[in-house]
Amino acid sequence: MQTSEVLVLLTDEWADWEVAYAIPRLHSASPPALRQYAVKTIAMDRAPKMSMGGIRAEIDYTVDDYHAFDNMAMLILPGGFGWQEGRHDRIAEFVQEMIDRQIPVAAICGATIFLGKHGFLDNVKHTGDDLQYFLEDAGYNGQDYYISAQVAVDKGIITANETAALEFARAIFVMLQLYDDETLESWYDYFKGGMVR
Repeated sequence: MQTSEVLVLLTDEWADWEVAYAIPRLHSASPPALRQYAVKTIAMDRAPKMSMGGIRAEIDYTVDDYHAFDNMAMLILPGGFGWQEGRHDRIAEFVQEMIDRQIPVAAICGATIFLGKHGFLDNVKHTGDDLQYFLEDAGYNGQDYYISAQVAVDKGIITANETAALEFARAIFVMLQLYDDETLESWYDYFKGGMVR
């Protein structure tokens, strides 16, 4: 079985908890010999990126040296304080390449604002922490497509608010067909409802 790559794009002070449900399952849902996805990190440069929780992550690729698009399954953009620093135009070019190649993109929290300011959500149903945050950026024109929800999925783009790490992971698993419906709902119910009820 060929293993496809899921890239997690990291900025400085990335929000580690927002992808905490998704990436371990993607990485270890099957035994290594049968593994469907490999989780890799990507960033603007090779410098390790420190998360908001103090986790130092090494970088596998930069946006300039990645070319294995035929083997790519999804791009995940965690939130975090790093999205507030500048426009990240080079990352926007990389995201555009994903969309042009019909590779799914999943963004949560501050990363949804990044997508909005670069026009990726202008004609896509989406959500985020609050519509007002989107409207504060002059580049955003997607207010007619904003919905108040934990997660939204449309046209190959997943968006979620900062409290929706679990729903974000579930949407990613659905898009990547990681589990059958029964297994997925059992997993979601277990973590949403808790072990003790």
